[in-house]
Amino acid sequence: MDSFHAVISAIDSWLWGWPLLILLLGTHLFLTIRLRFIQRYIGKAIKLSVTKDDYAQGDVSQFSALATALAATIGTGNIVGVATAISLGGPGAVLWTWFTGVFGIATKYAEALLSVKYRIKTSDGTMAGGPMYVLEYGLKMKWLGILFALFASIAAFGIGNMVQANSIATMLNEQFALPTYITGIVLALLTAIVVIGGVKRIARVNDLLVPFMAAFYVIGCLIILALEWKTIPGSIALIFKSAFTGQAAAGGFAGSTVMMAMRYGVSRGLFSNESGLGSAPIVAAAAQTRNPVRQALVSSTGTFWDTVIVCAVTGLTIVNTGVWMQGLNGGKLTHAAFGNIPVIGPLVLTVGLLTFVFSTILGWSYYGEKSFEYLFGKKSILIYRLAWVAGVFAGSVFSLSLVWDFADLTNGLMAIPNLIALLALSSVIVKETREYLWKDNLDQIAEDETIDLGA
Repeated sequence: MDSFHAVISAIDSWLWGWPLLILLLGTHLFLTIRLRFIQRYIGKAIKLSVTKDDYAQGDVSQFSALATALAATIGTGNIVGVATAISLGGPGAVLWTWFTGVFGIATKYAEALLSVKYRIKTSDGTMAGGPMYVLEYGLKMKWLGILFALFASIAAFGIGNMVQANSIATMLNEQFALPTYITGIVLALLTAIVVIGGVKRIARVNDLLVPFMAAFYVIGCLIILALEWKTIPGSIALIFKSAFTGQAAAGGFAGSTVMMAMRYGVSRGLFSNESGLGSAPIVAAAAQTRNPVRQALVSSTGTFWDTVIVCAVTGLTIVNTGVWMQGLNGGKLTHAAFGNIPVIGPLVLTVGLLTFVFSTILGWSYYGEKSFEYLFGKKSILIYRLAWVAGVFAGSVFSLSLVWDFADLTNGLMAIPNLIALLALSSVIVKETREYLWKDNLDQIAEDETIDLGA
C-alpha cells in the first residue's frame, strides 16, 4: 500500500505541476482573447445572477445554480490554499492567484455556455448536463465523456466529501477535544437531510448558506484590515513587487523566487476557483435560463467572487498582518492572522471553515451524483446518495492521506477532457456569444435546443 501511495503521489505531483498549470492558464488566456475580454461584462453578469427568469426551462433558478457552484468552490482553498501559496511563494503569490481568477472568468463562462447548450431533458423532466454531455453531443466523443464522468464521480468522493469531513473533524478535535466520531455522526445526518432531497433542496440550503458564509468571512477579514489600515498601501506594494522580483528571506520566511510565486499562486488559484476543471458546469445545466449565454454570464461570477474577491481579501489580510514572516505553514497562517481579533477572531475563522466545508460537501454531492447518473442511469442515484452520506462519516474518523492524493489526481484528470471540449468547440462559444451578447439579445427566448430523452 505504501508503494501504491508513493506512485499515486508522484503522478499527482507531476500532473498538478507545470503541464496542467500551463494547459489551464493557457486556456484562460486563449478564451479571454477569443471572447474579446468577456470579463468586461462582469457587472451585467452580477445583475443577471439576482434576476429571476420566469419564462425559462430548468430545475433551479440562475442564482441557485450559482450558489451551489459557489458552495463547492468557496472552501478550504480560500483559507488554507491561499495561506499555503504565501508560505511557499511569498506575498507575490497573492497577485498571481488574483490574475488566475481574472482570466479564469472567461473559462468559467465558456464551460457553462457549452453545458447549457448541450444539456438534455431526462425521462422525468429534469435537466442533466456538464462536460460529459458536451463531449457526447458536441464533439461526438462519448468515450471521452465516460472518462470525465468516471474521474468526476471518484474525485467528488475524495476532494468534495471525505477530505472535507476530515478537515472539520480534525479541527474540532484539536480545538475543542470533540471526538471525531461525534462530528462524523452529526455531519452525516445533516448531509443526508439535504442531499437525499436532490438538487432543489441542495439549492435552497445553499441559497441561504453561501451569502451568509461568504459575507461573514469577508467581514472578518475586513475588520482585521481596518485595525491595521495604515500598512495596507505598503502591503499592496509588497505583493506587486514580490510577484515580479521574488521575496528575500524575512523573519521565519525562507525566501522565494518569481517562479515560486507564480507556481504556487497560479496553482492555488486554479485549485480554488475550479475554472476549467468541468465541475461547475454540471449544476449550471440545471439552471432556468432562456439561452446559454445568460447562465454562462451568471456562472462566470463564481470565479469573480471566489478568487478575485475572497482569495484576494484572504491574501491581503495575511500579508498585512505580517504573520507570513513567522515561519508558519498553511492554515496556521490564517489562524495567526485572525488572532489579531481577540477572542472573536478564532471563532470567526472556525465558523467560516465549518460553513465553507459543509457547503463544499453539498455542492460536490450534486457533481458526483450527476456524473454517476451519466454512467449508470437514474436508478443509481439513491445508491450514490447513501454512499455519499457514509463517505462523510468515514472521512471524519479515518486518516486520509492516500484518499487525498488519489482524489487530487482524479480531479486533475477531470480537467483534460473538459479542456479538450472547450478548445475544440471555441468557435461554438464565440458564435453563441455573438448571437446573444454582442448583438444585445440576452432577453431573446431562443428556439429550444434542449435534447429531450423522455420522448
